[in-house]
Amino acid sequence: MKRRPSLSPIIMLGAAALLSGCERFEYHPYSVGLKGNHDINNKTIALLENSGLTTPFKFAFITDTQGSLDETAEALDNITARGDIDFIIHGGDMTDFGLPKEYLWGRDQLENCGLPYLTVIGNHDCLGNGEDTFNYLFGPENFSLNVGPAHIVCLNTVALEYDYSKPVPDFNFLEIDCETVKEINKVYPDSLTHTIVAMHSRPYDEQFNNNVAKPFNHTLEQYPGMKEEEGEERAKSFCINGHNHSTDVSDIFNNGILYYQCANMGKRTFFVFTITEEGYDYEVVEF
Repeated sequence: MKRRPSLSPIIMLGAAALLSGCERFEYHPYSVGLKGNHDINNKTIALLENSGLTTPFKFAFITDTQGSLDETAEALDNITARGDIDFIIHGGDMTDFGLPKEYLWGRDQLENCGLPYLTVIGNHDCLGNGEDTFNYLFGPENFSLNVGPAHIVCLNTVALEYDYSKPVPDFNFLEIDCETVKEINKVYPDSLTHTIVAMHSRPYDEQFNNNVAKPFNHTLEQYPGMKEEEGEERAKSFCINGHNHSTDVSDIFNNGILYYQCANMGKRTFFVFTITEEGYDYEVVEF
């Protein structure tokens, strides 16, 4: 019987070096056993929808916090100290490289502030196994909820990260969601009169699938409050996004749907929106 040849000393040394350096490698999130709160978006949806919260209510929008832990901590201190913010929406790019430890840093900062929060996925969050980590910690990449008269839609819009291999934006989700809202308004007339659409990358960014920018706009137009009514200063509904690291307000399609773009956290800026029965107000907070 032939004997299996033994490993050479060089191979043995190489294997030992690899094993001793295992802590340098990032694993799939489930293999490292991420601890602490997870499925957070779904928990926050249940909390907010059952809270009885109605107008007026306020939420803060922060985005692109990657690499800005100190600024994020200061912003969250500012938000909680106000005492008038009901919840927070994070506009994506919580991480630079999609690493589990980056996600945990961002999650723990938001957890410690004590306010309910929702998070959308950004392009940096998708790197490596980042999408899997996002799904575990926060849940689906497309979701919606109702708070008072406002229907809030949170979307994955970073198509470039998937090389157009999956539907981003997901029109199937949007069409079903919009029809659900219409059915609610049939049963309870005018119960949902505002729509807020949160995304990381907006139409005509390089991340967005701009082959479908116009159909995307057409789909959003079907939601309540997207069209300005006679006598209104502006439509009751709007979109919010991050990604471009600058503050901007644009009517991209010249149809009254405003896109409020917030600068990255490194520029020490966040938005506060106040939703009223008649519409909404917003402020740019620089700290």
